[in-house]
Amino acid sequence: MAKYNGVIFDLDGVITDTARYHYLAWKKLADELGIYFDEAINERLKGVSRIESLEIILEKSDKKYSDEEKKYLANKKNEYYKEMIKNITPNDLLVGVEAFIQELKMRNIKTAIASVSKNAFTVIDNLGIRDKFDYIVDANEIKNGKPDPEIFLNAAKNIGVPPEKCIGIEDSGAGITAIKRAGMFAVGVGNPETVKEADLVLKDLSNADEILKLL
Repeated sequence: MAKYNGVIFDLDGVITDTARYHYLAWKKLADELGIYFDEAINERLKGVSRIESLEIILEKSDKKYSDEEKKYLANKKNEYYKEMIKNITPNDLLVGVEAFIQELKMRNIKTAIASVSKNAFTVIDNLGIRDKFDYIVDANEIKNGKPDPEIFLNAAKNIGVPPEKCIGIEDSGAGITAIKRAGMFAVGVGNPETVKEADLVLKDLSNADEILKLL
């Protein structure tokens, strides 16, 4: 009997690197507002919602913004981002992703994508991978962002696999916390310091054999 029957992927930084587009969009907005923004601040934005990300950026501002102004700025950033992701193609899949998904399919392992991005479906369609997953969470239906486990529990429920039989894959600290709170095995990819709480840490999914050993 397989130890794990489901694998749930984050999207940004795991399947494709949309993180750079997020960074460029936030940087454009911050520059317009005259607010300092760099890669270190950007690291804090990974895995959190758009409004929470904006709040982090506005910490560097002397000006106080109303809720209405914040909503406007968050939407403005999103428009910049949507324009940028039009350029995404299947060539933007990160190393090892395609082969790993194919191997999971051959083993009849259920798969899902759990991304807090409201633009996830656009990215997934541009990558040409929508039909490769059993379920894709609609972020609009999720009330609580990561590190809350809601999005991973939603994915597990919809692929019909108990949380304790699922492996979650993330590149953010908030995402790893969400996976652990959901009662799943956590795989962290990318910066080892960022995902140090994970049960297994990999540079990227070219090392996916380490996950396959668990199945």
